[in-house]
Amino acid sequence: MQSTLAKSQLKVVQPCGHINASNAADLQEQLTTIVSSRQYASLLVDMTNVESLDSAGLMALVSALTLSQQLNQRFGLCSVSPSIRIIFELTQLDRAFEIFEQRSTFEAAIA
Repeated sequence: MQSTLAKSQLKVVQPCGHINASNAADLQEQLTTIVSSRQYASLLVDMTNVESLDSAGLMALVSALTLSQQLNQRFGLCSVSPSIRIIFELTQLDRAFEIFEQRSTFEAAIA
């Protein structure tokens, strides 16, 4: 379903396909484990291969964002398609998440 890449203080998670009630708990667990480990100062969720996102998927991301803020870690999203970005805008979560056009933009921001 997803792959992860690690670069020194940055962890990148790349979910694939549909993030919905059937797999959102797995994503949330993966993100929570990464954030809780405190091995990385920053976590980026690369949404390039995400086809759809429902409320359960959105809550998994919000949960991970909340935990990362509590632990003083940076959490960002990148490569969010227009159809998924509108979900963030309608819920006004685009104000809570740092959303970047691409991975390199996030990497430059944390450098």
